[in-house]
Amino acid sequence: MAEFTIECFQNEYLPAGGDLMHAIVTVTAVGAGPGMPASAPATDHADGRAELIIVDTSGSMGGKKLVEAKSATAAAIDSIPDGVRFGVISGTEAAEVVFPDRPPLPAASAKTRTEAKRTVAKLRAGGGTAIGAWIHLAAQVFATERGIKHAILLTDGRNESEPDEVFHRVLDLARGQFPCDCRGVGADWEVAELRTVAEAMSGTYDIVADPSELTADFAAMLRDSMSRNLADVHLTVWTPQGAETVYLKQMEPLLLDLTAARVEVAPQTGQYATGSWGDESRDYHLCVRVPPGEIGDEVLAARVSLTVGDEVVAKVLVRAVWTEDVAMSTRINRRVAEALGETELADLIQEGVDSHRVGDVSRATDRFGRAVQLATEAGNDEAVGRLAALVEIEDAATGRVRPKAKVEEIDVMIAETRSTRTVRKGP
Repeated sequence: MAEFTIECFQNEYLPAGGDLMHAIVTVTAVGAGPGMPASAPATDHADGRAELIIVDTSGSMGGKKLVEAKSATAAAIDSIPDGVRFGVISGTEAAEVVFPDRPPLPAASAKTRTEAKRTVAKLRAGGGTAIGAWIHLAAQVFATERGIKHAILLTDGRNESEPDEVFHRVLDLARGQFPCDCRGVGADWEVAELRTVAEAMSGTYDIVADPSELTADFAAMLRDSMSRNLADVHLTVWTPQGAETVYLKQMEPLLLDLTAARVEVAPQTGQYATGSWGDESRDYHLCVRVPPGEIGDEVLAARVSLTVGDEVVAKVLVRAVWTEDVAMSTRINRRVAEALGETELADLIQEGVDSHRVGDVSRATDRFGRAVQLATEAGNDEAVGRLAALVEIEDAATGRVRPKAKVEEIDVMIAETRSTRTVRKGP
């Protein structure tokens, strides 16, 4: 039986007139994994897990990308343990379940894996891209499935074959139903679109710059999915009358803004799906606005509960106390400071990327320079390395950089996509 603990890290003191309270809520699960290794039979778990692989087969996927995508899909199919139900969706301007040829999803076995790979080998490229249609079909397939559900989505292009309002409406309807890990191959897809899918579907998103890397990446996503044995886990945030939740962000391993994923379940109470869990710990950055109190007042700013199914398994309180002691009200909790720094770094990189794309070299260089400085201060060598592909770094400590004569679009995509990767720096 999985056990959850929840902790709150904050500086509860606010100055006179202060109304914003920041807190890091850390959730830790023990006994929710590891799941079934790829080499182990899963016949005892046949009712407990279903996987869908969604493959972009639009016209832009022709050539090497489709060849590698089919190879990666075959490798993922081989990674599905016996007994786990699975299927494959082909996505263009529409969506089609290409395996199985009729419901329900079959359990993985040597026979069904061979049949699925034979079907995947026949996929051909053609048509447009409508990611909402793919998610909608996946939700329909999963609606009749039991237990833990998980999808992998691969695309190489922009969502140009359906209106934005349709795309967002589909995500609103599918929100919280199943985690979806998204991958963009090459440099012609839209980072914001896959980020939106990941935030709505409690998943991840990343770039696969070289199609030949897809096979290893797909297999890794399947292994990670199999390590998570507990689904239907939610954070519930209650605020008192007059207070409001400004935002809730997952901070690791990927910075995802969950604010739009809020579902109102009672007055002053919102619930946020967190996806499936293994043995792990995650941080969430909660920002609450409270009515300013008088010096000496102490109030409950928020109550955060963790629910599995309908059962509350852990809860923690967020407090606010008003003080005239400047030293107390200006002290920033270390965990909160790290979260604010991670968010600022991601915002700086995005601002730099946006400026680069509209030809504003001066602003892009300024934003990238500040990002280099912030990443250096935080000891984030990976971020500094990615930024070094965009600007010439003269002094990382001060953020002194200069524009590069030529910047490859794939390097811009890598920096933009991975700007939201975070790493906890300590206990």
